[in-house]
Amino acid sequence: MLIDTHCHIHESDYPLDITQTLQRAHDNSVNQLICVGTSVDSSKQAVEFASLHAESYASIGVHPHDSQYGYTGIESLIGSSKIVAVGEIGLDYFYTHSPRETQIQALEWQINLALSNNLPIIFHVREAFEDFWPIFDNFHSIRGELHSFTDNQTNLDQALARGLFIGVNGISTFTRDESQKAVFNSVPLDGLLFETDAPFLTPVPFRGNINEPAFVKNVAEYHASVRGISLDQIAEATTANARALFAL
Repeated sequence: MLIDTHCHIHESDYPLDITQTLQRAHDNSVNQLICVGTSVDSSKQAVEFASLHAESYASIGVHPHDSQYGYTGIESLIGSSKIVAVGEIGLDYFYTHSPRETQIQALEWQINLALSNNLPIIFHVREAFEDFWPIFDNFHSIRGELHSFTDNQTNLDQALARGLFIGVNGISTFTRDESQKAVFNSVPLDGLLFETDAPFLTPVPFRGNINEPAFVKNVAEYHASVRGISLDQIAEATTANARALFAL
């Protein structure tokens, strides 16, 4: 069994047929998935989608890109039994679609929301770890993961030392950066999560197609091969990690 810990198939503009998408996921042993919100509206859609599909769960949050448009309102969604996390939240200084100060305020507010409701957090951090770690360390007892991690060994070590899980997706199957490959390979099994980020970041061998939860199997197969272990071994470990973090 595999779990797609991060996808956006709940979005109204997801281009594939949902019934067929979920069936393909099931056919590829991807039996649970987490639909991750990126705005107030997207979070509402994630909760609604999860309520209609037994294999689906929701994470609610406002992405740093969208923090300029407001982030209060997601707290009204708390209470649904299908909500398993707050996210994706964080800092993104690569694009800075929202001002940095606004991103920081949104991040801190949403961390407090997660902690007050005993929920883990899905973090999005891109070229912003210098600001992120001091903010993270101002809080206590954060449980969570770094989604779509592509950074360096130093920040991987910092994350693992803080008990964070590492979300790995299709990027790991097609990157040509040898140092990045080494970082992916050094994530310990007990800290590893698999995701698709569908519809984005489609893994090899499906580059050029719309990403979907079924393809998390290809990410798992790639890493099993690189690590010299069986697909069953890596699936068992990552599924156990996802269940522990998100209480699935």
